[in-house]
Amino acid sequence: MKKIKKIGIITGGGDCSGLNAVINGITKSAINTYGLEVIGYRRGYFGLYHNDFQVLDLKAVSGIMHEGGTILKASNKDNLFNYPVEEDGKTVYKDMSDVAVENMKKEGVDALIVVGGDGTLTSARDFHRKGIPVIGVPKTIDNDLPATDVTFGYNTSLETITDALDKIHTTAYSHDRIMVVEVMGRNTGWLALEGGIAGSADVILLPEIPYDINRVVDKIRERDRYGKSFAIIVVSEGAKPIDGDVTVREIVADSADTIRLGGIGDIVTRQLQKLITNHEIRYTNLAYIQRGGIASQFDRMIGLRFGVEAVKLLMSGGTGQMVRYRGRNVEAVNLEEVVGSGSMGETSHGGAKYVDPNGQMVQSAKAIGISFGD
Repeated sequence: MKKIKKIGIITGGGDCSGLNAVINGITKSAINTYGLEVIGYRRGYFGLYHNDFQVLDLKAVSGIMHEGGTILKASNKDNLFNYPVEEDGKTVYKDMSDVAVENMKKEGVDALIVVGGDGTLTSARDFHRKGIPVIGVPKTIDNDLPATDVTFGYNTSLETITDALDKIHTTAYSHDRIMVVEVMGRNTGWLALEGGIAGSADVILLPEIPYDINRVVDKIRERDRYGKSFAIIVVSEGAKPIDGDVTVREIVADSADTIRLGGIGDIVTRQLQKLITNHEIRYTNLAYIQRGGIASQFDRMIGLRFGVEAVKLLMSGGTGQMVRYRGRNVEAVNLEEVVGSGSMGETSHGGAKYVDPNGQMVQSAKAIGISFGD
């Protein structure tokens, strides 16, 4: 591998708090420790394809650690190995990754550090296969990436959910209401589980534990019997009833992740309104406020450490790897262990990290009386 003098940063997929801490860590360590030049491609792989970037120096990254989102912006619609182009008035999908490689050569970019979830990191794996030195950094509020104990962005989202449940709790108590709160998480229930436990939920519905609406009713009536005439129900967007399926909010055809979940909280609310007549039942979807906001201390620190270690790994000859958090240490793992070894351009969603229904966290929640509708 030739000597690295200039690196490019890509932030792809959905935004989350902690991204700017990663950019800060990469840029400052690259400049201060290794004397490298750094650029950031705008809007993920879109910027790499269109050669749209900004120079990142110490001034550019000063004071951004706490800020949510990404100063480079992001996109989850640009898989350059399966990219939509117009030919003869029709949209066809082609491998346009060579355009990105030529753009890197033109700007003298020797390596990439790619920050993202499974779709973004699958493309990082594919660029590694083309001979581009690449290091990945795991990012998702859903905490569903395998091979790492935790992803940055998750902790800030948990704090947002917990704070929202604290506020909803007072309204539920004051009006003797049943409050149904839907949270993100795709097909995994980490946000609902940890946020729900911390926010004193009475019922938590997870994708990993199909629910029976009658068991939810049983829990509400049990609370009525011992004088608690309100309840908080946290529903993961990927939750599904026994013998049922997930609720699809929309299909986004030009996205790497085409299926968008959402609306199950509304369905649960309407089901309960038919079965329970002595309570008002209200529905809240926390939606995108879970992605934003000032980054928590944990996400700032882990983001910074990921950025520093990504540069260190790259400069020590590493490529085709991802930094991960394991046992309070940051170490490396091969990207193929994270996103799989599938074909070029095929986004992997099969290796997600799921909540264990028999695991310690679920069993602890059940021990204190939380129902999972099972």
